Parts: sequence; structure tokens; C-alpha cells
Amino acid sequence: MLGRVLVLSASAGAGHLRAAEAIEKAIQSRGLASEVQHVDVLKYTNKVFRHLYSKAYLDLVNRAPEVLGWLYDYLDEHRENDPIRLALDRLNAAPFVRFLRRYQPDVAICTHFLPSGIISALKGEDKFKVLNAVVVTDFDVHAMWLCRDLEQYFVALNETKVHLKALGVPDSMVTVSGIPIDPVFSCVKDRRAMRRKHGLLDRFTILVSAGGFGVGPVGRMMEALTRLEQPAQVVAVCGRNESLRAELARKIAILNPGKTVSFKLIGFTTEMDELMSAADLFVGKPGGLTTSEALAKHLPMVVINPIPGQEERNSDHLLEEGAAIRCNNLPTLAYKIELLRNTPERLERMSEAARGMGKVNAAFTIVDRLLELRQPAPSLTGSSRSARSRRK
Repeated sequence: MLGRVLVLSASAGAGHLRAAEAIEKAIQSRGLASEVQHVDVLKYTNKVFRHLYSKAYLDLVNRAPEVLGWLYDYLDEHRENDPIRLALDRLNAAPFVRFLRRYQPDVAICTHFLPSGIISALKGEDKFKVLNAVVVTDFDVHAMWLCRDLEQYFVALNETKVHLKALGVPDSMVTVSGIPIDPVFSCVKDRRAMRRKHGLLDRFTILVSAGGFGVGPVGRMMEALTRLEQPAQVVAVCGRNESLRAELARKIAILNPGKTVSFKLIGFTTEMDELMSAADLFVGKPGGLTTSEALAKHLPMVVINPIPGQEERNSDHLLEEGAAIRCNNLPTLAYKIELLRNTPERLERMSEAARGMGKVNAAFTIVDRLLELRQPAPSLTGSSRSARSRRK
């Protein structure tokens, strides 16, 4: 058993939250913890800090992604004075520390680097005992994820494990699990049945996602997709951004795409697995969680304007494996999609590449490894003690 488990995330982007929820579900489904709780660590921090970590991040994604890229590269170097470790003193994380001491977890599973850094600092000062596990939610590992005092990293790719090994992390401390996604994505669902369930036509279906918080150039994507010449339907998931949904509805009405392309706008949904099952192609930004979900459904991808930094690196891996193409100029989006449709064998190869990259059971792989780490070391009894005595 895992004992008392905290799954810790931070609401800076939706992916960290979804990864935590997937792990929580995996633990609950197997009844492997006396108690499991998912906590957004930002709820236990100073209001100003919480704003910087959530709203300011989304503003930069929409208005100044190049700044995020610069910060990503600048901070991608492990420093002796780890800025995350200083969170205890400088970023008003004291309420979270009090919560940890009150809850006394046996296992902490961190899908964001902020809680893992705080726990690592406490462990390093002998102020807290817990099995500290870090789940990296992008394909590459950034220096901000690195901790001194932890028991296990969970990463998406073998290449990421090689990277950590080069940084001095022992093999035994890294598990190539994949990025954890909701176990429901492992269920095979009939494409036509899913289209009927969601009121879609039985035609070529393009799924567009703006992520859980509805960010990115979705309006310009919609405009570009109206230029498709072959019949298609576009399902656009706008997340929690209701103003974006209303804006897209107005834009589509003005553009009047006619009968060639139909559009369906969806807000926040818990049925992304069914929408992906209904789709032939995914178009959007390559966040770690959304990408992993698409790979689980063997969906070919068209990567649009990845955020400099982690999304660009995610994109590189998808392109290298042949699971995606990239569109850097939105006016050419319809043209690139038409090329794919006219070469169905290429679409099939992309789907097979996605299948090869997908790790639908990542959450359970994480849970299984943590169970191994929680097992007590075998005691020396009988012949083993005698053997040790002889060696002496």
C-alpha cells in the first residue's frame, strides 16, 4: 500500500492539473492508498504569487510568448542557489508547508516543479520525511524540475532518461512512464458511434484545441480552416474561456463558410477522449498533456505556433517520430491539411507513429513503481546472514 498520498499540482496551465487527476484516478481505481488527495499548491501561497503563476503565465502565452521562450532558456541551467528552493522564504509558501506538516503524507507525487522543490528543501533540512516523486509533464526535462532530495523521476521518453543520467541522476531514480493521462483514454471507442453521440456528421473531422484555459491563436485558425475546399467539419474546444467561444461564434457567422466546412464550438469538456475518438486529425498547440492524449488515440497532428520553450521541444519530438507536421504560417493551414487528405497513406503512417509514441497506461506505470519503492528492503535472515559472515 502507498499509505497517505498527496498528488500535488499547480494551476499554471491545465496540463499539470490533468496529470495529477489522472494519477489520483489510477490510485483510487486500484484502492492502493489509505487516503489520496489532489492539491493545487497555489491555493496555499500568497495572492500575488498565485497571480504571477497563473494569470500572468496565460497573459504571456497570449501576448508575449517570446518572453516565455527567453525565460525557459535562461532558467534551463541547474544553479546552486535553486530559485524554487528559495520559495520557502521568499514566495510566501508557509501555508503550504503548514499543510504538509498537518497532513503528513507517506508519498508526495508532484506534477509541477513548485511543490517538488519545496518538499525537496524540507527533506534536505531534515524537517520532513516523505517519498518525493516528480512527474515531468513535457517530453524534455527542464532544470526547474531538478531536485536534490527525491526518490524518483517519471519522464516521457528514453531520451529524457539519458539526459538525466548525463546530469548525474542514477538509472534507478528514473522511470520512463510516459505523461500520465486519464485512464479513459485507453478505451477504444468507435469513431462513427462517437460522431453520432456528439451530433457530428460522418465526414472528415478536424479537432482543434485551445487547451483547458482556451489560449492561443484559435480565431485565426478558424479563419484559416474556412479555406478548406474538401468537405470537412471542425470541432473547436475552447476550454473555460467563454469569451473566446463567443468571439469564435461571431467570427464564423461573419465568415459564412457555407456547406463545405461546418463548425461546432465546445466549451470546457470532460469528454475529450470521445471527441478525439471521433476525429481524423488534431490541430493545435503541443502541450504535454494534450499531445499525450492525442497520441493515445493515434491521432495525426498539425502543430500550430508552439510556445517557445517546452512546446517547441515537444513539437521537435513529434516531428522527429513522424507523428505530426508543423504549420508556421496560418494562411497555409488549409493547404497543408488538403495535402494530407490527398495522401491517405501518409496520414496512416502518422497515425502509426502516434500509436508507437503513446503510453496510455502511464498513470498505472507510475503507481506500480511507487509501490515497489514503498516495499521494505528484505531483511538478512538464515543463509543470507551466514553468507555475509563468510564474506567478512
